[in-house]
Amino acid sequence: MGDLVIGRYTVRETWSVSETGAGVLQVAGREVMPPLTRAEVVHRYESALSSQNLLVPVVWEDKPERSGYYTVSSSSGDIMDRAAEGVVVAEWKMSLARHGSDTDVDLESRLTGAVRQNDYGFTGERWHCPPIGHYAYYTGSTIPSTLTRTGSEGAMTVYRAIPAGVSPRWGCAVEDFLRGRVRILSVGYERVGVGQAVDADDWELSNTLLRVRPLLSGGTLEIAAFTGGAWRTKAWWVDAGGGQIARFEAATIIRNDPEMCVLRLTEHRSTVGRAVLDLTLRRGSRTVEGYLQTGSSGTLSVYLAVAETLADNTSYVVRATDDTNGNRAVAGSAKNFDPHASGGVTRTSTTWLDWWAGVVIPGGAVTSGEMPHHLRDQYIGALPEVTMAVKR
Repeated sequence: MGDLVIGRYTVRETWSVSETGAGVLQVAGREVMPPLTRAEVVHRYESALSSQNLLVPVVWEDKPERSGYYTVSSSSGDIMDRAAEGVVVAEWKMSLARHGSDTDVDLESRLTGAVRQNDYGFTGERWHCPPIGHYAYYTGSTIPSTLTRTGSEGAMTVYRAIPAGVSPRWGCAVEDFLRGRVRILSVGYERVGVGQAVDADDWELSNTLLRVRPLLSGGTLEIAAFTGGAWRTKAWWVDAGGGQIARFEAATIIRNDPEMCVLRLTEHRSTVGRAVLDLTLRRGSRTVEGYLQTGSSGTLSVYLAVAETLADNTSYVVRATDDTNGNRAVAGSAKNFDPHASGGVTRTSTTWLDWWAGVVIPGGAVTSGEMPHHLRDQYIGALPEVTMAVKR
């Protein structure tokens, strides 16, 4: 039997598949330890259960004519753990509603909602980034401009000035749909859907351009940008109520889609009660978005752990000269804030702080679309996205 790739994870292909005239496939499988490890069995089992209602590309190695785009309409399973005998058996079942092959359907990105409310009167920039390898991007009679950003998986095309009221359509081979995606990793495995656990001390949020990890010393978060063929890291402190958060007690997945992921971090703070930090990363974005909330009013800040001088530009702060990697740290907020002395943003007497942080690449030689004010406008103008499969 060959491999069966269902969205973000791989299982062994089943010998037979039941299919109705309406294009609904019934798929079932069994994962066993040995030869798999217990962690591998559990990951595949939980991934199957967490896939319900997701739009997924499905690639069949031995039945390539069935490859295409599907929605997981239902999933279920049973797991048997006979630890004394060293055996774990996980059986799963899944109903896949077929939309069609990549030659039959377009992917439609429905960009909804309003631009981010801000204190500066900015209208923001409507932008969008499909997967690496997409083709035939269409927004009607208005053709957007493009920008290329290169990450750890290759070059990505960012479309700028998307016309209002338009849902872009594009084609994509099923093998390319997940290239350049946003992902959440924990203890060595990529998480699927929102139903899987995340280790508060071992997680990674990335989109091949930017990567965020927890730090257990010398900072709260490590924010790294892929530039010059390598990851360039900087440590950042998150400060709630006048105290640096050394680590968060819990991590929860709020959203987990290829185009956008949201991870919620929670920590008890004696000065301001519970502190909750939502981290959002979008496909194609140079910046991570944060929303820090506390139970009672205090001073909330996000700033560099190793101080740098960031010039105040009212709606954002940015390093005036290139660092040793030829880049410049940048951060900002949609609301009025005070620049932090170590390089960052801070607000006093508040229960929440929205912020964004990233890197201007390549520093002083930056081009249109990558300048600090462009990153700010992309933060202001970023819209929620839902990807749907539609008949071409």
